[in-house]
Amino acid sequence: MIKSGAKILRVLNVVLVLLFVCVVLESGSPPQATLKTRLDQITAAKAFDFVTWELQALTQKARYGLLSPHRWMDDAEQSRFVLDYLEDIRVSRRLTDEIHRIYTDPEIDDPEQASAEQQTELAALRGRMAQHAPIAEAILEAQVSEVLVQGGVGPLAWVLPPVRGTFTPLPHVLIVSPRDRIETIYQQQLVAGLTAAEQVEIEGRVEAADDTTTTYVTAIGGLAAYPAMLLEHGSIDWVADVMAHEWVHHYLMFYPLGWDYLRSGEARTINETVATIVGNWAGQEVVLQYYTPLLASGKRLPSPLTPEPVDETAPPADRFDFRAEMHRTRVNVDRLLAEGKIIEAEWYMEVQRRYFVAQGYRIRRLNQAYFAFHGAYAGVPGGAAGEDPIGPLVRRVWATSPTPVEFLRSLSDVTTLETLRARVSD
Repeated sequence: MIKSGAKILRVLNVVLVLLFVCVVLESGSPPQATLKTRLDQITAAKAFDFVTWELQALTQKARYGLLSPHRWMDDAEQSRFVLDYLEDIRVSRRLTDEIHRIYTDPEIDDPEQASAEQQTELAALRGRMAQHAPIAEAILEAQVSEVLVQGGVGPLAWVLPPVRGTFTPLPHVLIVSPRDRIETIYQQQLVAGLTAAEQVEIEGRVEAADDTTTTYVTAIGGLAAYPAMLLEHGSIDWVADVMAHEWVHHYLMFYPLGWDYLRSGEARTINETVATIVGNWAGQEVVLQYYTPLLASGKRLPSPLTPEPVDETAPPADRFDFRAEMHRTRVNVDRLLAEGKIIEAEWYMEVQRRYFVAQGYRIRRLNQAYFAFHGAYAGVPGGAAGEDPIGPLVRRVWATSPTPVEFLRSLSDVTTLETLRARVSD
């Protein structure tokens, strides 16, 4: 019985990888075919190599899957192991920052010698992290799986597709939007580690190829490859949330909402909003069940089963509210573009970008493509989504769903705003 189950999981892993490759390599809609061809040529040298990455990631998962050393730990030991690994991530990022500061300090004549101690410590730390990462990943996968089972996803201890994630350098993403409206018409995953100068150069080349478009290259926190690609981050709240979020994308690959992700802006926003809501819920449950007793200070988490959750961390009235200001910016941009005032909208966005920077938010570029990307994540009110009705409607379905699995099932075939409105009114 165990051998049969393992064989099913291996076959399912292969199917998921093939599905993911098909989604990533999906061509654009017919009206954009010519533009897509040109942009593919422009970005070819910087495109992320998913085939090589998949082979390496699956090989590592298979190797550690046979050993599964975490099976000999109890729940508390497993959670402590994950927290220790996340602390290593925080230390490695601090050391990397220190080395970077040394190399950029004009007063230091020999940065290699000056950073020798940090370099040695970082090399030893990265070696330990390479050994511990697969174990921490396996523990988190099991914990997220257990929470999903409690939410009604999967029979008994099975979650299909299996939860899989790995810490890895993530690709950057290029988003292209028309200037006269906010809509993703082209998306490409680019190599990891692009400098700001390289991002600007790519954006400039794309816009030079078609001056009716705007572009935005950005780093991301996770990607629904299989296994999911997870950014190295030291917060258990964030890591648990992202692993669950990316699993939802895997789940939806078997349904119309997943199939239409790259074909429709409405489907993409519904998909990302569903993943955000379920990811928030599952991530909170993982922290509450497995980590809260081990954390230095308690964290009160809001109930996920409310249509408009109250943000208890919202800044006081005399402090800058990023989400509120970004929401206001998006609403004004939508209005200007609807009136055909493209130049005025772009001037306004640059003014607002400088205002955000002055408030401490280092936004490199604020344009139509920025909103096309960030506006798709409408799991909570406000922010870059503006007045897009999809977010409130999806949150309403969540608030009225008896269980998380019924929420997923009720929206898995909803790919348009019209269908979403009909589903809410049922």
